[in-house]
Amino acid sequence: MAILSLCQWLDSTAWSVALRESTWVYPIIESIHVLSLCLFLGFAVILDLRLVGIALQRTRVSEISQRLMPWTVAGFVVMVVSGALLFYSSPVRFYGNVFFRVKAAMLILAGLNAWVFHLTIYRRLEAWDEAVVTPVAARVAGSVSLALWAVIVVAGRMIAYNWFD
Repeated sequence: MAILSLCQWLDSTAWSVALRESTWVYPIIESIHVLSLCLFLGFAVILDLRLVGIALQRTRVSEISQRLMPWTVAGFVVMVVSGALLFYSSPVRFYGNVFFRVKAAMLILAGLNAWVFHLTIYRRLEAWDEAVVTPVAARVAGSVSLALWAVIVVAGRMIAYNWFD
């Protein structure tokens, strides 16, 4: 119930009302959110497909990561900021939306997957960097990431179609 109270308070702030009632600001932020999602997800999928062993098998994982990570991080940061602003525009509505809750839960799981990957198998990258077939843990992390991000994208899109009380 504390989360709902926080959402109700946020919903009544002047900035939240201004975002919600603006003719242009909300659609611009939503467009930025979608474009930054494309940037982030496009590069993340390339790395995940390499981890799974489907794409770029002759390219070192470290090389792909080195080249794509700055763009991936930039896309992620803009995506998170724009997503937070979208949430801030109507926190009570988002809080009650089942697809928003699914998206939020999957985002947490995707973050945990990336965190565990970077704390474990990625630390031993030198041992498997050039392998066509990556270690099982890397393939699992890449597969889980692909699945989670697919659910996140679908749930995010479905948010617009579930404003039932």
